[in-house]
Amino acid sequence: MAKVTAGVDLGGTKIQTVVLDGRKVVGAARVLTPQTGAPDVMAIIADTVKASLGQAGASLKDLGGVGIGTPGEIDSSAGAVSLAANVPGFTERVELGPKVSQSLGRIPVRIDNDVRVAILGEFRRGAGRPYRNFLGVFVGTGVGGGIVLEGKLREGRGAAGEIGHTVVKDGGRRCSCGRRGCLEAYAGRARMELRARQLVDQGKKTVLFDIMKRRGRDRLSSGIWYRALQKGDKMAKSLVDEAVWALGVALASAQNLLDLDAILVGGGLGDRLGQQFVDRIAKAMHPQLFVDSHPPAMLTTELGDLSGAVGAAVLARR
Repeated sequence: MAKVTAGVDLGGTKIQTVVLDGRKVVGAARVLTPQTGAPDVMAIIADTVKASLGQAGASLKDLGGVGIGTPGEIDSSAGAVSLAANVPGFTERVELGPKVSQSLGRIPVRIDNDVRVAILGEFRRGAGRPYRNFLGVFVGTGVGGGIVLEGKLREGRGAAGEIGHTVVKDGGRRCSCGRRGCLEAYAGRARMELRARQLVDQGKKTVLFDIMKRRGRDRLSSGIWYRALQKGDKMAKSLVDEAVWALGVALASAQNLLDLDAILVGGGLGDRLGQQFVDRIAKAMHPQLFVDSHPPAMLTTELGDLSGAVGAAVLARR
């Protein structure tokens, strides 16, 4: 067998791993992210790589490299990550690449920001292929972004594309990063859930947590938000409306600054709510666009929830 590559999409809710043989996904594994700290998270990452290899009929000796997309600030030369508030134990510096490499018999491991990696996947294998200048925004546990300019993924000094921490309301709702008024504070699932719990404590009614319990979950997944919206739940609708407003403000500002060809919206919530969600964001953006006669193309992902893992496998080949 020719050397295969593995890609890992590390999120606050789940870890998705794929194995690629050329351009084809030949193995995959998906597990919930452990909430018990960085060592357990890294151990599970190694386990999912091995499970994906097994599904592909391959072994560690067939593995040419591993890419990992992770939230947070990246030190790519050291394979380290920090400030990943949504992943347990990853707020402080974690030597992610070296530790996972050690668990896999010293296989080379490359890491980058999770959304930049997902954008790389969509740029090389998915919806972004026709465009040389586009922004990808992934709405999940948090909100992340990645920018392709003139056909190249922009990395900056390690934190380029972090649109989730652009400010949409000065002095607004507190974000997971500790600052106030960030886009993520209104459109990230974790902060939306926190706000929903606060409203319940104030006596407001919702089916969100009833659905969560019935489905055996301990947090409000994208599917739970979708089901609550389908049932006409007023709180879910109000909080998603706020997310659309905040995304409209942030993405219009990004468009006014960069004059992009396209903006892609993905992530757990973006993929689950789909084209209708993206169309609502486009409508919210339009009044704030400087060149409103020539808006960017608004895209959904082509790879869906495999964007990050496929992009990470592409990263491993770079």
